[in-house]
Amino acid sequence: QDTDEFILPTGASKTRGRFELAFFTIGGCCMTGAAFGALNGLRLGLKETQNMPWSKPRNVQILNMVTRQGALWANTLGSLALLYSAFGVIIEKTRGAEDDLNTIAAGTLTGMLYKSTGTV
Repeated sequence: QDTDEFILPTGASKTRGRFELAFFTIGGCCMTGAAFGALNGLRLGLKETQNMPWSKPRNVQILNMVTRQGALWANTLGSLALLYSAFGVIIEKTRGAEDDLNTIAAGTLTGMLYKSTGTV
C-alpha cells in the first residue's frame, strides 16, 4: 500500500523547513543548556561547600549555584541557537535554496558574531 499517512495542503512540502525547525532547535538548546548548567552548578556547589557540614546554609548555597549556572547556560545556548536559526532562515530566503551552504554560512556567521564581542 503506497498511500500517504497525512493529508497535506496542495503544494505543501512533506518535510519541515528551516523556519519550523528553528523553534525546536532553540527550545532544545535552552533545555540542554539548563540541564548541563544545573549539573555543572551542582558540581561547583559541592566543591565550594565541601568544608561545610550538611545544613540549610550549605543546601541553599548549592541550590543557588545550580539555578545560577542553569540559567546562565540556558541563556547562552538559547542565544546561540537563536542567532544560528535566524541566520539560517535569512540566508535561505535570500538565496532561495535549501542546501548545506546555508548551514555552513549560518554557523560561521553565528561563531563570528559570538566571538566578535570577546577579547583576544
